[in-house]
Amino acid sequence: MHLFAPSLAIVDLETTGTHAGRDRITEIGVVRVDADAAGGEPRVQEWSTLVDPEMPIPPAIQALTGITDAMTRSAPTFSRVAEEVRERLSDCVFVAHNARFDHGFLKHEFARVGAPFSSRPLCTVRLSRRLYPEAEGHGLDAVAARHGIDVTQRHRALGDARAVWSFLKALYREIAPDAIENAVRRILRVPSLPPQLPPDCLDAIPEAPGVYRFFGDNPLPIYIGKSINLRERVAAHFSGDWRSETDLRLSQEIRRIEFEQTAGELGALLREAVLVKTELPAHNRALRRKEEAVVLVLDRGLPRILHALDVAPHALAGAYGPFTSRRGAREVLRTLAAEHGLCWIRLQLERRASGPCFQRQLKRCTGACTGEEPYDVHDARLVAALSRYSIPAWPVPGAAVVRETSVDRERVDAHLVRDWCWLGTASDDGDLQRLIEAPPPPSFDIDVARLLIGHYAKGALRLMPVPRGPAYYDALTTRLSETDFTPSTP
Repeated sequence: MHLFAPSLAIVDLETTGTHAGRDRITEIGVVRVDADAAGGEPRVQEWSTLVDPEMPIPPAIQALTGITDAMTRSAPTFSRVAEEVRERLSDCVFVAHNARFDHGFLKHEFARVGAPFSSRPLCTVRLSRRLYPEAEGHGLDAVAARHGIDVTQRHRALGDARAVWSFLKALYREIAPDAIENAVRRILRVPSLPPQLPPDCLDAIPEAPGVYRFFGDNPLPIYIGKSINLRERVAAHFSGDWRSETDLRLSQEIRRIEFEQTAGELGALLREAVLVKTELPAHNRALRRKEEAVVLVLDRGLPRILHALDVAPHALAGAYGPFTSRRGAREVLRTLAAEHGLCWIRLQLERRASGPCFQRQLKRCTGACTGEEPYDVHDARLVAALSRYSIPAWPVPGAAVVRETSVDRERVDAHLVRDWCWLGTASDDGDLQRLIEAPPPPSFDIDVARLLIGHYAKGALRLMPVPRGPAYYDALTTRLSETDFTPSTP
C-alpha cells in the first residue's frame, strides 16, 4: 500500500469542551501508520490513554463520551504523558478529522508544560471535501456511512482514530494514489524550501498572527509580511508553484527567517506598516510610499492638496483622504467630477482664465464655470461628493488604548493610539505604564491612519481613553482587566 507520506499519526482527542485555551484533554488516541519500504502492508501501532484534565468534566461531555470524573481521577496528567505523546507523533504527518481542534489542544497542553510542539496537520474533513466535493456531509459519521466504515466506540479517542484510518484505507480503494497525494499536497501546502534554508526552519514559526521578515546576505530584510497564520503564510511563499515573480526571487535570495508574534491581525497590520517604512525591504515597494501621502482641504470651496506630513495629526479632522500621492488625489477629483457633473476649473483640475471648462463643452459639467450654477451650490455638492473621504475627528480627548486578545485568550496586546497615529504596543502592564508615561509624538503614517479609520468606521476599534490625573494608569489598567474583548478584524 503506497501512502502519501512515510509515516502518519492519526490522532483523536476527547476534551472537557471546545475551547483550547481553557478546556483540557481527557483522552488521547493515536494510530501510527508507518509505510513499508518494499510497498507491502504498512505497520500499524495503536495507543491510547485517559488523561486527568485537572478540572471537572461537564455532565453533557460525560454523557457524550462516557468518560467520567471518576475514570480520569486516577489517570496521568498531560505533563506525565507529554514525552510519550511527542515520541508517538515524531516524524509523522499529523492526521485528524477537524485537525485544527486536536492540533490546537495539543499545542496548548504542550505550552502549559513549557514544551514546544509543532507538526504538519492534515485535516481529513478538508481531504474529504476535496476528493468528494458532491457529498452532502463530511463529518465523521457521514464519512463512515458513505464508505461503509463500522465505527466502534464512537466519541472515544482510539475508536474515532481507527475510523479515520479506515477512511484513509477506503480512499486508496476508491481513488488513484496520485489524486490522493495531489489533494494532500494542496491541503498541506508542503513547501519546497530553498536549499539554503534548514529543513526544519518552519517548525519554530507559530500558527498565530504576527509579522515575518526574510533576510538575504545583508542585515536588512528583503521582504516583510504579515498574516493571521504565520507558518502557513511563510510556507505559501515556497509552495513550489511560484504564484508570483516575487516569490520566485525571494526563494533565490532568502537566507534566514525571523518573526514576531502578535495577539491579533490589527497588531500585525500596524507592525508591518511601520517595519516596511523603517527597514525599506527591497520587495515591499507598495507599502514603502510615505512621503508622497497627501490630504485634500477646501479653501473657500476650492480644493487644495497638502502633503500629509505637513499637517499636524490633530489638525487632520475635516480634511479628506489620505491619498497615496498628489496624482491619486487629483484622480479622485476627476472621478467625482464625472459622477456628479462638477466643474474642472472649480476643482483646480483645469486652468482657464474665462469661458467654459472642457467638461462643460462635453456637457459633463453643470455650469459653475459659465455662471449657470452658483458657486455655493456647486461647492455644497462637492462637499457631499467628498464625504466618503472625510477624515473623522479623533473621537476621544488625548490618547486611547485598543486592547486586542488572541483567539486562545492567552495573549493580550494593548495598542496606544492618538489622532489616527499608532504610538506603540505593550504586552504587559509594565510596558503599558512606560508607554503611557512617555509616549512618542504622533507621526502621521498613511497606512496606519487608513487602517485605524477603517476599523473605527466599521465599529471594530474599541477605544479606551487614557484617564487624566495622578491615578490615570491605575484607572486604565483596572478597566483593561475588567473589559474583555477581541476587536473584530477585516
